[in-house]
Amino acid sequence: MQRRNLLQWILGAALGATLATGAVAQDKPIKIGVTGGPHAQIMEQVKKVAAKDGLNIQVVEFSDYVQPNAALAAGDLDANSYQHLPYLEAQMKDRGYKFAHVAFTVTFPMGVYSKKIKSLDQLKPGARVGVPNDPTNGGRGLLLLQSKGLIKLKPNAGLKATPLDIVENPKKIRIVELDAAQLPRSLDDLDAAAINGNYAESAGLSPTRDAIAMEGPKGPYANLIAVREADKNKPWVAKLVKAYQSPEIKQYITSTFKDSVITAW
Repeated sequence: MQRRNLLQWILGAALGATLATGAVAQDKPIKIGVTGGPHAQIMEQVKKVAAKDGLNIQVVEFSDYVQPNAALAAGDLDANSYQHLPYLEAQMKDRGYKFAHVAFTVTFPMGVYSKKIKSLDQLKPGARVGVPNDPTNGGRGLLLLQSKGLIKLKPNAGLKATPLDIVENPKKIRIVELDAAQLPRSLDDLDAAAINGNYAESAGLSPTRDAIAMEGPKGPYANLIAVREADKNKPWVAKLVKAYQSPEIKQYITSTFKDSVITAW
């Protein structure tokens, strides 16, 4: 009897100490989907910060832009952190997802890269230029090419511009639409390509060091954390946002990625 009472006292004391620190971790981990590269690296650091607040995170890595949203909708993930708002809104409209974005994270400047030329002025007539094949990032790439004077789009093309919206193309550039993750590996076969910052970083390319052109710092392409609409007010979401937007993570991003990745909060 005395032994049982002693054991109960020890367990009670341990529980009380844990409650006092506020670091009660849930048994089931919160699964967060990310794409490889900086998103995954940053979330691994967020995981460490969140653990101090009792939030147990499991980072799940994907190799494309489509599956993290499909997995979130199916309940295989609790959140994802890899996409910007125009892409999320397009996915919700096209696929009927009931998602909510709960915090902005980082911006990856899109750049134009090439293994064959040192400036866009060196593009020859009929050059093959790659852009992402998803609606929002493809439009982003075309807008970048337009901002550098290579093409001109219809005035109302907006963020979802496609090659069909090109109304002026003096050099008769051939636009090659490829999966965003494939573009860095396709530079040998292309004259140039507009590549998202996260995939450029994963391929060892730096926007400030290697890009021959880069979009400006202001724009609608800040990335975000998405959750199912029904979960947006749950306590773990607030803890996740707090951990991500903490001074520790801001310092990590700045020191690790310099100006290749910009915090958006």
